[in-house]
Amino acid sequence: MARFFKHLLALASYLLLLTSSISCQEGGEAGDFFGQWRMKGTEGKYISFSGSTTWLKSMGEGDVFGNFQHVGDSLFIQCYSINATPGDTAIVEQAFGWKPINDIRLKIDVLDGDNLVVSKGGQTWSFYKY
Repeated sequence: MARFFKHLLALASYLLLLTSSISCQEGGEAGDFFGQWRMKGTEGKYISFSGSTTWLKSMGEGDVFGNFQHVGDSLFIQCYSINATPGDTAIVEQAFGWKPINDIRLKIDVLDGDNLVVSKGGQTWSFYKY
């Protein structure tokens, strides 16, 4: 029961952040990142951006929240483990392949209305607007 309330609280917090960012200005600080993106070639891996908040979701595995910053051709993400479990770290570092969880630095190769392509160390991840 306590676990249910933790997830409910996390979802409510995310929705509050999302709606407050939208009400100020569409996309807020997120700019071209604003919205939900699905990783190409996967079943259920998503990343969402709103304001300066990001939400990484891997269906069946869980989700992790964080903050992001877009500087030039770089995307910086700092994720935070809600429950401080190894599973939260696994979502980011194994499901998405981004390490370390609290200091992710990605190069933005493509960012347009429908496609987001980021890379790091010779590896590339492609997303489409969902």
